[in-house]
Amino acid sequence: MTVILSQLGEFEVPVGPAEGLWVEPAEATAMSGWELRPEGLCRGDVCVPVPPGKAETLTADGKINLAAFWDHMGMPIAHSADGDVWALGEGAENRTAELRSLEAPDFTQPDLAGVQHSLSDHRGKKILLATWASW
Repeated sequence: MTVILSQLGEFEVPVGPAEGLWVEPAEATAMSGWELRPEGLCRGDVCVPVPPGKAETLTADGKINLAAFWDHMGMPIAHSADGDVWALGEGAENRTAELRSLEAPDFTQPDLAGVQHSLSDHRGKKILLATWASW
């Protein structure tokens, strides 16, 4: 199994030994928000056509190479040395727009008792987020 980390969450998918990150279209949509349609890969009303010269590197055998698509879009992507963990980052333009909105992205974390809490549960309330990192 391969672990995919994206803005939409953490996902475990079976990925074959082929070069890249080949996943089923439904999995690609769940992990990235991009959906394969006849006009290309689409997220909402925005569609990116699959260039004729890159069709075989982005789609094949009914699967989508998310790594090649992320590279085509100029978005950051990273993976572990053995390819069992992939991180799909958001492009700078998307992150800038989110920062300008002054609305924090939703996330869920456990408290010390293991109870999950989401930031969205507290929308409209004043809260204090304390963070810490060891580096």
